[in-house]
Amino acid sequence: MAASAAFVATSSVPGQAESSLVANYHCTGGIAGTGVDLEARMTPQVEAGQMDVRWDISYESVQKFGSPGFFPEGSSLHLEGLVDISGAWNGQLRPRGDKSQAELVPGDYLELPEGLSDGARLTRTGTIRFKPAALTIKFTPAEGEVMVNNSETSKINYGGNWNTIYTAPTYDDYLSDVGKATDVNASATLEFIGTKVAYISRREQDLTPIKVLLDGEEVTSGLVYPGQDGSGGDMTGTETQQELWESPQLTYGPHTVQIMNTANGTAYLDAFRVLTGDVPEPPEHEKAICALQGNPGAIDVTVPGTTQSPTVDPTDDDPTDDPNDPDPDDDSSPTATTTTTDSLGNIVVVVPQGSSSSSSTPKSTGPTATKYYRAQVAKTPSGGVETGVAPDDDRHPYGLMVGGMAVVMGSAGSGLVLRRRRAAHAGGVH
Repeated sequence: MAASAAFVATSSVPGQAESSLVANYHCTGGIAGTGVDLEARMTPQVEAGQMDVRWDISYESVQKFGSPGFFPEGSSLHLEGLVDISGAWNGQLRPRGDKSQAELVPGDYLELPEGLSDGARLTRTGTIRFKPAALTIKFTPAEGEVMVNNSETSKINYGGNWNTIYTAPTYDDYLSDVGKATDVNASATLEFIGTKVAYISRREQDLTPIKVLLDGEEVTSGLVYPGQDGSGGDMTGTETQQELWESPQLTYGPHTVQIMNTANGTAYLDAFRVLTGDVPEPPEHEKAICALQGNPGAIDVTVPGTTQSPTVDPTDDDPTDDPNDPDPDDDSSPTATTTTTDSLGNIVVVVPQGSSSSSSTPKSTGPTATKYYRAQVAKTPSGGVETGVAPDDDRHPYGLMVGGMAVVMGSAGSGLVLRRRRAAHAGGVH
């Protein structure tokens, strides 16, 4: 058993045992950044008329998938695996799973789905091989907007003499603070991913004009004048959280916005508002591709028929062949090297595919476990030991009782005759 790496685990479900194997993946590109390692535990489950496969996914490295931008609550991380199926059922299953995310800023860790699953109906019995293959990670941003506060200096790059001023609640600046610069060419730059961005700040008397650049270029003619009201008149008071500039609709993707003070005088930055429109399909540039590491092996599940005889087509010379099998004449199967019986009475055969060690869940060692399920339709024996079923009615014991009494009576009579003959013989000698 140790040499064959038996990794059989039984469940509490009557008539069902479960085996799992572990596949390791290294993911690159998109939200994977420099690289993310994942572990996928594959568990097939086969019952009458149905087969399912489940993947439990977990991070195996410190590096995790990261948010590519500022997004409201509701973004989704989508994982899709691939399982090659051969034998009595040929094709592929694609276990999928999604996980909704909280509000995100760039670099936030993304949470993984609790599990991936897929299934298909079974219309025949036989041996089915499950082998893990590819894994793809996709990220879909939530529709909505996020305010990026001026004090988040790790997200906004400042050039010049910017200072954060904490303001009284009566001013109603976003998060009760505002960024202030007084030097010419003082700038604030934000890199974001989305479909639109807006510059939010104060309108106030004597503020300097502001130049706005989008992706390094001026997209509107002229400057922004925070010292004027909406109609172009000079300000006499203070208005907070004003949308001073908004970009046109952008193609979803990475962009850069920059504001720049054009004179020696006071300029404010309260926040940038990043908007993301509806993105119906996960963006390709944020997709991560995961490569399978080593050979994790496969799991063979042999599903015998029920106790009822199946219907056989008399014109089919080999009714066990799969119609989808490209080589129906090849009925070869792995040679079982170790056979055991679990606590549920299932016969489990472990077939090695290379060297391995005695681990409950081998990693990249290449074993193949063949698991047999008991028939779903049970056959109850009649008259057996401890079955709780009485013997058949047509087996009456009366004939046996009469015959036994006759044998006993005959034995007693024979003994009496023998003693009388011995007594008579003894009397003749005297």
